[in-house]
Amino acid sequence: MSYTDLNIPTRTIMTPGPVEVDPRVLRALSTPIIGQFDPSFLALMDETMELLRSVFQTSNKQAFPVDGTSRSGIEAVLVSVIEPGDKVLIPIFGRFGHLLVEIANRCGAEVYALEKEWGQVFDPEEIIKEIKKVNPKLVAIVHGETSTGRMQPLEEIGHFCRENDVLLIVDAVATLGGVPFKTDEWNVDAVIAGTQKCIGAPTGMAPVTYNERIEKILQQRKKIEQGLSLDSINPRRIQSNYMDLSQIQDYWSPNRLNHHTEATTMLYALREALRLIEEEGLEARFERHKIHEKALVLGLQEMGLELFGDEKNKMPVVTVVKVPGEINEAQVRATMINEFGIEIAGAFGSLKGHVWRIGAMGYSSRKSNILSVLSALEATLIYYGAKVNRGEALQAVLAFYQSIEK
Repeated sequence: MSYTDLNIPTRTIMTPGPVEVDPRVLRALSTPIIGQFDPSFLALMDETMELLRSVFQTSNKQAFPVDGTSRSGIEAVLVSVIEPGDKVLIPIFGRFGHLLVEIANRCGAEVYALEKEWGQVFDPEEIIKEIKKVNPKLVAIVHGETSTGRMQPLEEIGHFCRENDVLLIVDAVATLGGVPFKTDEWNVDAVIAGTQKCIGAPTGMAPVTYNERIEKILQQRKKIEQGLSLDSINPRRIQSNYMDLSQIQDYWSPNRLNHHTEATTMLYALREALRLIEEEGLEARFERHKIHEKALVLGLQEMGLELFGDEKNKMPVVTVVKVPGEINEAQVRATMINEFGIEIAGAFGSLKGHVWRIGAMGYSSRKSNILSVLSALEATLIYYGAKVNRGEALQAVLAFYQSIEK
């Protein structure tokens, strides 16, 4: 069989991840390969750590990417901290809370799950009450649930956890770089992010940061692998080798203890994406995401569509909209991507077939994309017989953008 040159279609990606990537990040991916211990590469590693501290809004010493998708970062943190029998409280308000339960169970934890109806979030007092009841070693929670488009307030929970010596671990995969996340101010002990969402790089790395409270556990469980040390023995060793944060942090330390071969080109991309965040400024970046969210929501409502979920705790970077009438939601998505080159997302679990999820993250969060997704969605809905307000969405959104650009 003969294969042609790689020919990827051009898409407008308006999903909750992955997102489109700035051309400058794409150029970084084509930078020549150098060795992982080349002085120039080591300097890039140090710069990446410093840039990550800024985005995480932390003074933590440890801030680096785990090589793998965002799930690898979640697993690395949980498998490195949780020991068999540890009590772990996991509040669930969407699909990815269940993922935290899945991983914690595999670590041998005694898991206590607290569930909320999808589309809602927890009042912090609900979680605090359960912490008092369970007395867990740690609380693991999602910040922004892309499955429901909702965002959980954390500050009050973090304050209580710190006062009561409970660790707080947060999945900020969908929010970091798009909405405020104040690691130190909110007393979060460990945070996991992903490159493919608001950070605006390709999927393949999971930035993490954690403080001395977490690092103390890692040092207690640390075992250097055979081949690097013949006398390192620890019955509490972390069960995963690749996800062992105690070894990975040594690789990112001045000691540069070899653990794996760093994903060279992905680090180039991450470093450039983080540099672009610094260039834009965090506050300006957060404001950009809010502006385009307002435009998207305005357009959907003017079209006559109904949004899903609690409005107060909506994620600025993901909008969940109900499928009208008897419309086949998968058919609409297929037509949008095949005819317009625009991708939006379906849903999971009980929401599957009932809602669309539209992301406006990172480089994808820009005016041309908002206008394109609204026009394609309206045209497709009309084509399939849905009753929508024809032409109202784009007129309202154009007027909105004109009003803020004057």
